[in-house]
Amino acid sequence: MTATTTTEDSGTPPTHDDATFDVNDFLARLDAVFANHSAATKAEPLLLDAMTDAENAGDFAGLLTVLNETMGFYRSQGRHQDNQWIIQRAIELALRLGLEGTEAWTTTLINAATSQRAAGNYEQAEDLYEQALASARATLAPTDRRLAALHNNYSMLLSETDRPAKARTELEEALRILESSSTDPTQDVDIASTCTNLALLILQNRGEGQQGERAIDEAHTLADRSLAIYHAAHAEHSAHFASALAGAAQVGFAAGDAAAAVRDYERALAIIAECYGEHTEYYAVTAQNLAEARAALAAQGTLDSTRTPEGPQPSPAQLSVPHRHVEPATHTAPTNGMQLARDYWLAYVKPMLDERYAEFAPRIAVGLVGHGSECYGFDDALSRDHDFGPRLCMWLTASDYARIGEQLQADYESLPAQCNGFARTAATPRAQGAGRRSGVFEIGEFFTSITGYPIAPGENEPHLWMMLDEATLAAATNGRVFADALGAFSKTRQSFKLMPDDVRLALISKRLGMIAQAGQYNLPRMLQRGDGAAAWLCVSEFADAVSSLVFLINNPVTVGYAPYYKWRFAALRALSARAGMRLTDVCAQLEQVLRLASAACFGGAGFGEGGAGAAPNVREVQRIVGDICAQTVQTLQDLGLTTSDEDFLEWQRPYIEAHITSDAACLHSL
Repeated sequence: MTATTTTEDSGTPPTHDDATFDVNDFLARLDAVFANHSAATKAEPLLLDAMTDAENAGDFAGLLTVLNETMGFYRSQGRHQDNQWIIQRAIELALRLGLEGTEAWTTTLINAATSQRAAGNYEQAEDLYEQALASARATLAPTDRRLAALHNNYSMLLSETDRPAKARTELEEALRILESSSTDPTQDVDIASTCTNLALLILQNRGEGQQGERAIDEAHTLADRSLAIYHAAHAEHSAHFASALAGAAQVGFAAGDAAAAVRDYERALAIIAECYGEHTEYYAVTAQNLAEARAALAAQGTLDSTRTPEGPQPSPAQLSVPHRHVEPATHTAPTNGMQLARDYWLAYVKPMLDERYAEFAPRIAVGLVGHGSECYGFDDALSRDHDFGPRLCMWLTASDYARIGEQLQADYESLPAQCNGFARTAATPRAQGAGRRSGVFEIGEFFTSITGYPIAPGENEPHLWMMLDEATLAAATNGRVFADALGAFSKTRQSFKLMPDDVRLALISKRLGMIAQAGQYNLPRMLQRGDGAAAWLCVSEFADAVSSLVFLINNPVTVGYAPYYKWRFAALRALSARAGMRLTDVCAQLEQVLRLASAACFGGAGFGEGGAGAAPNVREVQRIVGDICAQTVQTLQDLGLTTSDEDFLEWQRPYIEAHITSDAACLHSL
């Protein structure tokens, strides 16, 4: 392993005079852990201890190095939810250190993007990769190998979001950079990794017939080259060699050589178990692929390794070796309120804090969170008629607020009210006084004003969680934090994202009950009675419950909470467009139900009346309702939450609630 950030003095004095942090010693010890293949058990304790030591020493540059390495480790372990807090902390700290425009900034962007890609957060990842490419052009030489790593990792995102042609271009550019900068391409393991990735991409997007045969041949050549490089470099015991083996196995499997696939997957799995552990996503994917290869070999009934183009298809999982690890700093004309807030921070607020509040600046969190469409990223030109303009929030601890809160608010209000051609519009009554949406806040009071609680309820307080509606939690956890070196605000904000799983399961059960009651039971009855108004309300309740269910199923810690009704479908569309999400077809189906509802409910015909106008729409609405419920059952089965095929969702609730471990009465409906 190598350091992922620079380690120069941050210019901030240590918190304790006798506390020091040796970043080079930390990296040496971490390298030794990986070299000894003991990362599965020893890496995390070392990383967490180093994080504490760096913070106590006030060595923020060293802390950023630790955070970067922690992100890489969590990514390798498939611990993507745990990594979100680390990513955010690293981003905010890098901004605090003023790394924009440096090589360290570029490297941190690459690592942040790669971690978000691994977590399936493709929109955030692509934004960070584009920022990294722009930064790399200004900070890295054209032959810098980190630039090759950037192209390599970006190609994975493009491949995973179904853009194979562009993905191949990125990989070929990475290979060109590596070959032109290598002292010995025959022993360069970075070239080997790129060859493996290119082979898998070609394999994944091969065509039929002769075109497919040529693609398999090309992939086989690249995979063989990768293995040869590791052999020549005497690196066949390194953790990264597992990726080359798994890639070769996948190519062999596609070519019909099941025996070779089994051999290479077995070798890869042994290395992964030794280096990363058996309880990782990396191990699980490889083990699944090995099982498929063994099944194919058993079906062949022979160990013949003759390559035949029309062999079994490869597993869809594209394997990659875990790599290591900010948020964009833009100065272009803003397209939305969040970008305007960020520009205002960089142009006016940050210089003011650095000049007038140098002692407190490292302790002040800055960003835009709370009520307002720009906090969700949904604002547009129509949003600019009220509560819009260059504005942001500053959050202080209680002790800091008591000392400087009033004066800091006055200084904030004295700053220019215009930025990038936009001026603040008048605040509506609900956005004034105690409901103000910008300025200086004490952290606990800010969250109390939104949720009623200064910090999130504990895991042993499910009754308090159950009283918090999703729209409230969405307002408390949306937006962006531009700086928070202290971490106090971000920690509190994150606590509201971490809804206990028992609470989430209880809410899923409640949503299933309402979907069944409103959509499956009462909607047909109200239509039969010819009560269009009641049927309309059934449709509304059904849509509300289903859209909430999608967020709960995909887990709010990853996708956020369903916002209030005005922005519910905007958020649902955004979630449904993300790769790797569940129930992604439901959004379009719900919108179709709502389009048909008027004719179905008020077309002059219920079932009992036999009117021709409404009947086709009634049938289509009920068909879609049934299909949504069937998809829901399948998803619950896929998640291991039910073993029942019952399509009336009320009867699925006992299966869901059986997974709730707490005996709190508020979590159980039956």
